[in-house]
Amino acid sequence: MSVKIRNVKRFSKCAVSGVCAGDELISVDGNEIMDVLDYDFYMMGDKVTLEILHKGKVKTVKTTKEKCGLEFETYLMDAQQGCRNKCIFCFIDQLPKGMRKTLYFKDDDSRLSFLFGNYITLTNISEHEIERIIKMHISPVNISVHTMNPQLRVKMMKNPHAGESLQIIKRFADAGIKMNTQLVLCPGYNDGDELLYSLTELSKMYPSVVSIAAVPVGLTKYRDGLPELTPFTPETASNVIDIMEHFGDEFKKKHGTRLCFPADEFYLKSGRPLPPDDFYEDYPQIENGVGMWTSFKTEFLDYFDNFDKSLCPETPKTVSIATGMAAFPLMQEFAEKLQETIPEIKVNVYGIRNEFFGESITVTGLITGKDLINQLKNKELGSMLLISSNMIIGSYQEESENIFLDDVTLTQAKEELNVNIIPVTENVSETVQKILEVE
Repeated sequence: MSVKIRNVKRFSKCAVSGVCAGDELISVDGNEIMDVLDYDFYMMGDKVTLEILHKGKVKTVKTTKEKCGLEFETYLMDAQQGCRNKCIFCFIDQLPKGMRKTLYFKDDDSRLSFLFGNYITLTNISEHEIERIIKMHISPVNISVHTMNPQLRVKMMKNPHAGESLQIIKRFADAGIKMNTQLVLCPGYNDGDELLYSLTELSKMYPSVVSIAAVPVGLTKYRDGLPELTPFTPETASNVIDIMEHFGDEFKKKHGTRLCFPADEFYLKSGRPLPPDDFYEDYPQIENGVGMWTSFKTEFLDYFDNFDKSLCPETPKTVSIATGMAAFPLMQEFAEKLQETIPEIKVNVYGIRNEFFGESITVTGLITGKDLINQLKNKELGSMLLISSNMIIGSYQEESENIFLDDVTLTQAKEELNVNIIPVTENVSETVQKILEVE
């Protein structure tokens, strides 16, 4: 096995040694290189020896990672691993036809779990990959568990190997590999007693299992031919919270950590107040929508309580914020606190209904360009429109970071709405700085 070299930086050790684009890296210190994890791991030495296939002959180069100068054809150095499951709740299977091909690719690559925080199911991981994770002590690994009941996992993921692959979690735990785990809950399948069973089994592998998150199934309007699933109701969402909070309370008494956390959506669906900041400890799964609401609210309250009044603008201005329906009340609170603190600024907050995927999809990150344009035309937008950067497609696979899910570009949206649209993260300071910028 070898990986093809795309480019060699000028004046680098490999360039001086005659290595060229199109050559192939065979090994580092005698270790076969198959992808970026191998390369990064074995290049950590003070000085390493590379074996490179150059014009049919093996060339040896002694170098360091900093002086090496090799660039490869893809970031991963080989093909990205796809998913072999047909999960009854898969969001990608619920996409409409006609979208760009990259959106239909189902990632299930263990390397991306470590590198980018992606969640994997372990159903297509090779023995070589398992042993490598243990050998290199790669942590954390993010795992989509869904249920610890092997038979139920097979049923939900429609993969005959889905149950047996749960044993890999135990192997990782025995090796001290840290794992964040998630359960996508589907009413009538893996909630209730099955949820309690999964929490119990995963907790036995603490402290290797460092967190358990439960998130509700997302159902679009494009489910023709797919298994019938029901959305969570206020009652069933409240039941999930009861189970997880009680389990977390008991676990914290024994071990000092809650270990398990319901996603914010369960609280919003049930109508129950979200927990305070200390409930989420160090927010182990905030990127999974667990504690994001509380974290943002805590941050903006603290920020405005300590705001430097000298930063207030001299002249009044109006700005707007577009958000998903789930976060709409929170962004209204943010806007009210901002206007109270900085009276010179008026903030309009617009909740965008998801007509593209269906109105049951309420998260901000799935708002499309067309929905944004159609619902904000003729609205008072002021001098700028702030949107979440999660609405914009951008990843290690794509060069453009300026495209909405429906291929509407940011430039097109700006032209249609005749306003400067600015993507921002959940960072409160960054958001306020954008608002305060001189036009």
